[in-house]
Amino acid sequence: MAKTFLVTGGAGYIGSHAVKKLLEDGHTVIVFDNFSRGYHEPLELLSKKGTLEIIEGDLRNPDDIAALFKGRQFDGVFHFAALCLVDESMKQPELYFQNNVVGSLNLLEGMREAGTDTLVFSSTCATYGESQYLSMDDQIPTNPTNSYGLSKRMVEQMIEWYGRIHGLKYAVLRYFNVCG
Repeated sequence: MAKTFLVTGGAGYIGSHAVKKLLEDGHTVIVFDNFSRGYHEPLELLSKKGTLEIIEGDLRNPDDIAALFKGRQFDGVFHFAALCLVDESMKQPELYFQNNVVGSLNLLEGMREAGTDTLVFSSTCATYGESQYLSMDDQIPTNPTNSYGLSKRMVEQMIEWYGRIHGLKYAVLRYFNVCG
């Protein structure tokens, strides 16, 4: 059964691959991206594979979020929109907290207000920090050592609380090698 999914950051590397798979599976996809680091070209090619709508906007802007959800019903959200450069995050942590944390909070609120209760969040292994173990799994403690990893862990924690309090159903993906 075809569904309608929102993909934030759908113009980026991971997001565009998710868009491709969703379209191939026959779903309708709405991509929401500010295109600060993503690309229009892959989405233009993917638009030939199915029903794809591209909306340029910014998760940091609550008005953009309100417009995104107005008159639309999503079966779920794939949240890939984030800044992700460790070195940059250590020079400008404010960018990462504003974009990754505040943007994600705005998205969570938009979802809650619209009644969208399913989320897949693209996180990172940087939430673990420097491992004390040779073999890692998702049961080891998180201890981010850079502001990128911390911003992602903060979003994970917000999502956990939205799950507890507002009934959000979610999955968190912590990649070690997204290309692999």
